[in-house]
Amino acid sequence: MPIETDILDASDPTQIEQAAALLRQGELVAFPTETVYGLGANGTSAEAVAKIFAAKGRPADNPLILHVGSIEQALPLWQGS
Repeated sequence: MPIETDILDASDPTQIEQAAALLRQGELVAFPTETVYGLGANGTSAEAVAKIFAAKGRPADNPLILHVGSIEQALPLWQGS
């Protein structure tokens, strides 16, 4: 499967929306953090999460981190609803 890579300008709101659209479509987005580059996906999409495991060659028994914006977003995920 060919990999398509685009470099987006994080200071351009249009390109930020493009990255968000890719995430909504189940694609992966790499981004810099304070210390490392992260690989992001829609954490509520099993297909998108599987893409991260495949891209990183990560074993299935090595869990991922899920970032949320608030406790209200986290509770339904934690409670399994």
